[in-house]
Amino acid sequence: MSKRDYYEVLGVAKGADDKEIKKAYKRLAMKYHPDRTQGDKAMEEKFKEVQEAYEVLSDEQKKAAYDQYGHAGVDPNRGGFGGGGADFGDIFGDVFGDIFGGGRRGGQSRAQRGSDLRYNLEMSLEDAVRGKSVDIKVPTWVSCDSCEGSGAKKGTQAKSCPTCHGAGQVTMRQGFFAVQQTCPTCSGRGKIIPDPCTKCHGEGRVEKTKTLAVKIPAGVDTGDRIRLSGEGEAGMHGAPSGDLYVQVHVKDHPIFVRDGNNLSCEVPISFSIAALGGEIDVPTLDGRVKLKIPAETQTDKMFRLRGKGVQSVRGGGVGDLVCKVVVETPVNLSDKQKDLLRQLDESWAGESEARHRPKSKGFFDGVKKFFDDLTG
Repeated sequence: MSKRDYYEVLGVAKGADDKEIKKAYKRLAMKYHPDRTQGDKAMEEKFKEVQEAYEVLSDEQKKAAYDQYGHAGVDPNRGGFGGGGADFGDIFGDVFGDIFGGGRRGGQSRAQRGSDLRYNLEMSLEDAVRGKSVDIKVPTWVSCDSCEGSGAKKGTQAKSCPTCHGAGQVTMRQGFFAVQQTCPTCSGRGKIIPDPCTKCHGEGRVEKTKTLAVKIPAGVDTGDRIRLSGEGEAGMHGAPSGDLYVQVHVKDHPIFVRDGNNLSCEVPISFSIAALGGEIDVPTLDGRVKLKIPAETQTDKMFRLRGKGVQSVRGGGVGDLVCKVVVETPVNLSDKQKDLLRQLDESWAGESEARHRPKSKGFFDGVKKFFDDLTG
């Protein structure tokens, strides 16, 4: 059977540069690598084909010979480039170092650690500020209690793989090239299980929903993450478990808005208190406190209550509570109340407007100047 064009194998255009070729190889090698395909023969053949294409197109001399003469230019049996004792382990060390944890030149493959898990936890602002212990239910893989995670039926044990003799890898010869690959029999574990556990079917782990008590420290905020070591998925065949990350999300509060260690809120005050002054009750996370409003307070005035905010989980001082007062316009007035307001308004007649309404005076003076400048 004739070989496919190497450029076609890697999915790049003829004349592609080294960067494009390497990028294409990484993508395809990850897709077809034996560690991922778990003994699928068709995928292994594709992996070998991708390796062969990359070995030629990544070498400047071989690539030039292939571009001029095709497969004949790189076939060692026909006088083309080949030989030289090249080892695909070099390619593995270069390309797979950041993907599979380094080259696979020898030694037994490690059992694969279990996956990390994430649990999204919604909390009220009060619970986040004070801290709380919560029980969460996590569906996951746990170590099989019947075989204690080994995957072998109780009373039996795993045996050394007859194909790789416990190395986890086998060497494939392609002409002058020696290629190390994950053993297809044991998938790189170096061992096989002749008599699998009936409960976990040889995996060493089973699916289960487990309940965990999680202590949430005081002061957490949205985006904070709590790591529970070893509470993720159990690894296969006794491999270490992954970790569980509890991701905190603090729900919106009907009164307070949090900004770091500080809290803020809007406090409505009546027209008469704004004008005459007085005391109002202000809510805090610790209960109500009195806030003194000075006379002639305008809307959007800020008042800071020291130490009534939040102490962050990262330490530091307690934040403040910032209250913004909003003067409420009275509604649903009776005829008598409306008449009283008219009398108040009339009582200002003849007096300087700036005396009672400084903001309005300043605004309308600015408007007059604006139009005078336009017409002037």
